Amino acid sequence: MGMRLQSVLLNAKQLLKLQSMHTRGRNQPDVPKGHIAVYVGEIQTKRFVIPISYLNHPSFQDLLKQAEKEFGFNHPMGGLTFPCKEDAFIDLTSQLHAS
Repeated sequence: MGMRLQSVLLNAKQLLKLQSMHTRGRNQPDVPKGHIAVYVGEIQTKRFVIPISYLNHPSFQDLLKQAEKEFGFNHPMGGLTFPCKEDAFIDLTSQLHAS
């Protein structure tokens, strides 16, 4: 009886692990280590993955202050959202990437 119970528990753990991996892969796209997913847009948002180091840049600090004023710390989307035009964000990240 003890051996069968161990076998059932092991199979259940493996099944849960596989389900977790499947669900995680489908619902939450991977973000590489050292990066963060952010959302950008004034009306409709688009997801970008950027290096965390960008958040220390003064221009990003300004965006963080704008986001705090606009959304506070309890945003309904649950993610870091910048209320700016997508083109302006792309220009900023391109400048930072080039430097």
